[in-house]
Formats: sequence, structure tokens, C-alpha cells
Amino acid sequence: MQGQPADMQVKPHYIEVTKEVLDFLIQKNSMLKEKGIKDIIIDPGFGFGKTITHNFKLLKNLSVFKMLDLPILLGVSRKSTIYKTLGTNADNALNGTTVLNTIGLLNGTNILRVHDVKEAVEAVKLFQAYQS
Repeated sequence: MQGQPADMQVKPHYIEVTKEVLDFLIQKNSMLKEKGIKDIIIDPGFGFGKTITHNFKLLKNLSVFKMLDLPILLGVSRKSTIYKTLGTNADNALNGTTVLNTIGLLNGTNILRVHDVKEAVEAVKLFQAYQS
């Protein structure tokens, strides 16, 4: 995220969001490994200091993060990227969440952070059936 939680959504600016987030995660991954930490999960930080456009670019390019050879977490559940794009609210963002979770799974996500567990489990089961 750019800035602090209080101001992270005030005009976030990236030249190439995927490259900049990837570079940040490469740097943090190296730092953690130097400290002996081995259990690392990659989280591109959807919604944290990013615009709707940034979030969709990250989602589209999610497979790039596979180069780190670490599990990728997708946390888009009921986020404003979904409900603002659909012109609704967080309470009505379940279908959009499922769609973006599925896109994430297709693009290399290993872990879904969700509010609606049953629906996410169903999406994962269908994705796994599709993959086999």
C-alpha cells in the first residue's frame, strides 16, 4: 500500500502497478528469508492504496507473482472494486466476489480470503473439477 491506512486511498499513484507491487514483494521476500522466515504468503494487497483500475490490472496479471514460487493470497471479498464497478454495495457483492475469486484461481491464486466461505468452497470445487 502507498501511504498509511488513513490516507492510502488519497490519489494512489503507480506507473506500472504490477511491476511496482512485484518489486516490493521481491524485496520483502528477500528480507524475510534473510531473517530465517520460511512460511511466506504473497498478498498483492487488493484495495490497499489502489484504485479500481489498479486492482483489475493486478488481477489480470496475477500469474506474474507465481515467479516468486510462493502461495498467492487473493483478498477481494466484497471490496469496493466489486461493488463500485457493479453500482451496488458490499452487502450485494457476493456474485461479483465469486467471479473475481474464480478469475484469481484461473490466474494462479492459491488462497482465497473470503467472507462467504460456502460460496468460495463451491467456486474452488468447480475450479478443481475444471482443472482435472
